[in-house]
Amino acid sequence: MTEVLEPVADAVDADAVSAMQAWRRAIHRHPELGFEERATARLVADRLREWGWQVVGGIAVTGVVGTLRWGAAERAPRVGLRADMDALPIEERTGLPWASRVPGRMHACGHDGHTAMLLGAARALSERVTSGRLGAAGTVHVIFQPAEELGGGGGARCMIDEGLFERFPCDAVFAMHNYPGMPVGHVYLRAGAFLASSDKVLIRFHGRGGHGAMPHLAADPSLPAAATVLALQSIVSRNLDPVADTAVVSVGRLQAGATYNVIAETAELELSVRTLSATVRDEVHRRIRAIAEGQAAAFGVRVEVDAERGYPVLVNAAPEADRVARVAKALFGADRVHADAPPLPASEDFAFMLQRVPGCYLMIGNGDNGHAAGRAAGPCNVHNPHFDFNDACLPVGAALWTGLTEAFFGKRAG
Repeated sequence: MTEVLEPVADAVDADAVSAMQAWRRAIHRHPELGFEERATARLVADRLREWGWQVVGGIAVTGVVGTLRWGAAERAPRVGLRADMDALPIEERTGLPWASRVPGRMHACGHDGHTAMLLGAARALSERVTSGRLGAAGTVHVIFQPAEELGGGGGARCMIDEGLFERFPCDAVFAMHNYPGMPVGHVYLRAGAFLASSDKVLIRFHGRGGHGAMPHLAADPSLPAAATVLALQSIVSRNLDPVADTAVVSVGRLQAGATYNVIAETAELELSVRTLSATVRDEVHRRIRAIAEGQAAAFGVRVEVDAERGYPVLVNAAPEADRVARVAKALFGADRVHADAPPLPASEDFAFMLQRVPGCYLMIGNGDNGHAAGRAAGPCNVHNPHFDFNDACLPVGAALWTGLTEAFFGKRAG
């Protein structure tokens, strides 16, 4: 047991850590993409039933919700804890014994660890209810969500659309993610905007194709496309407040034509747009459209702009963020809790849940977790073929979930 976890050693003893590691590695060996997490959902549901939770599956295809009620629950507080389950379409390159056995798929974001940590907490919480250590009455919902990686139409929105919070009401909801490169045992969060919105924009210029030797007889769409790439960079540098506003506009794809001596009929740009406020989000989209239309007019072509809004800005409620910070400090020490961590340009569909129910999204350090052909490769970010969730985080996450739930029902500081 590590020194930082001694206050909650009963929730994360050696047997609990061993069980979480076994679940985590089993899920890692058999990664499943969004809305395909059938084996993972079965593992989750079987364990929850074994510990006495009421289980409902098939929410948003493969989502699972476990519910634990005790006492006069209809008049008592209700809390939700959420973990994501899906993997990514990436070929694993770690060389680890528990590496993916499915070609072209791997757990490159740590959702295997998130699932295992919440399972570990679910077992500990069922034991606490049995022993009367969670108070006279209450309800806990553990939400195992599919398809976090799929964008705006992913698992969180689908679960909400299928009545998640009507069927499983929560007074507050919480979620956790690993943080690569940050020390194990450290906790990161902030009240307010913590993670960015994430949108995709497709810009398609329609010109008139022709021979590369006679461009005057054509209307070349690659010219406004190229000019737009450059002009887009002025949005962040010239249209937004350099101190107060944060935004990222990245051109991920630029495509026109198929050979050197033909002027293409069309040229396309595909953009990633991220912001930390709804107002800035709207302004960036307005400027993207204005720039594209202006360049099309200047070069005599037609343009279509198709904006696909994905995850909204993730906003933590102040009271719930404060509760997390106080519990984490009590468990791990104040020097390990970063309650005013800088916001990040990453995005998360838990933001949809926070639009419906107050709560908090937090991150825990994942340490140096990169692996290459079976050897340590130092810090490695998520969505990388060398990534692996750090098993040293399992007791940290399970302890934090357990302590936070105890605090929610008044049985622990926080």
